[in-house]
Amino acid sequence: MSETAYPPVSQHLSDVDTAREEGRRKMDWALQHMPILNALREEFVDEQPLAGETIAMAMHVEAKTANLVELLAEGGAEVAITGCNPLSTHDDVSAALDAHESITSYAVRGVDDDEYYDAMHACIAHEPTITVDDGMDMVKLVHEEYPDLIDSIVGGAEETTTGVDRLRAMDADGELHYPVFAVNDTPMKQLFDNVHGTGESSLATIAMTTNLSWAGKDVVVGGYGQCGKGVAKKAAGQNANVIVCEVDPRKALEAHMEGYEVLPMAEAAKKGDVFITTTGNRDVITREHFEEMSDGVLLANAGHFDVEVNLGDLADLAVDRYEVRDGVEGFEMEDGRVLNVIAEGRLVNLAAPIALGHPVEVMDQSFGVQAVVVRELAANGDAYDAGVHDVPDELDREVADIKLAAEGVEYDDLTDEQREYMGSWEHGT
Repeated sequence: MSETAYPPVSQHLSDVDTAREEGRRKMDWALQHMPILNALREEFVDEQPLAGETIAMAMHVEAKTANLVELLAEGGAEVAITGCNPLSTHDDVSAALDAHESITSYAVRGVDDDEYYDAMHACIAHEPTITVDDGMDMVKLVHEEYPDLIDSIVGGAEETTTGVDRLRAMDADGELHYPVFAVNDTPMKQLFDNVHGTGESSLATIAMTTNLSWAGKDVVVGGYGQCGKGVAKKAAGQNANVIVCEVDPRKALEAHMEGYEVLPMAEAAKKGDVFITTTGNRDVITREHFEEMSDGVLLANAGHFDVEVNLGDLADLAVDRYEVRDGVEGFEMEDGRVLNVIAEGRLVNLAAPIALGHPVEVMDQSFGVQAVVVRELAANGDAYDAGVHDVPDELDREVADIKLAAEGVEYDDLTDEQREYMGSWEHGT
């Protein structure tokens, strides 16, 4: 693989052998609980569907992601990967990946903005034929600074809501010049990853980071998309009082009909004990809200980027700021109130010091979709025009079938007569 100016993770660590051993241990544990990736690994090793492909990835580099990366490499690809969030990389896992002869990992935890993009440039220097993104930063960088590579890129895959939203905006402007599958939008992602994954992992991370209970707390959820629904549902299941803030009247009505209190953020700010943003948008919580909040509130973000809680406004209001616990920064207001920010306002379930991301079984499903989509691009990339594409339904169903078989779950199928009936407009009453 090509040499680049930014060194792989192994050159950043003082004891790389120990790191690789620990990273491999984490990967092996996760893989025991990932039947979809295990089944696909057998197929990929046997059939080598990715032979000749070079894949550049920007993802959360931890144990579950690492098993996807290794699956792609075992399927014949050369893979270069870096992080999609400065605080979500596990250096030991990154080092374990970098030990694979077909993988170069540039992901290092805690990098600054310049290093973050240096590592992404290093991945792109491998001249990818396929990109796999979480947040769309790599696709954007390719289009802005490496347009000469676009003709040789058969396509890409995008993991998350924020990335798909950005891609659709890019596509609408006529600026997306190769096909990208919206993995985030497919049922095997939406129904499980965003609801169960975000809901469970965000609440678990906040609880472990703070050592506080959910029972009886007023939890304000900013946004009632799939991720917000998961956070609200899981918080209610742990006996919290849930308040939802929304800008879409239909989602606000849906939250109301689910039994949650629905308020504007300006009113919720007066009541909340914990605030969790899930919108993918900026300035969900700002100065006017901080001024109304009670002493001791917790502020966390479960959206992709660190722009949902306006930390600039909070810093301007604060007369002091200090670490109150590992992963929690207290901002002291002039009147003595302390507002507590978890994980620097970054994606809480991956950026907090003890964060482990979504549960293994959930990510097995999402990464299974990623794998079959990459396989589809390698086999049939020419069939897709530039732009955002839905994942073909048969690929999503394939992943569901693998999971059900692994769980020993059987289900019905339509008869020929039922298929004919459903496919015809001629049947009347």
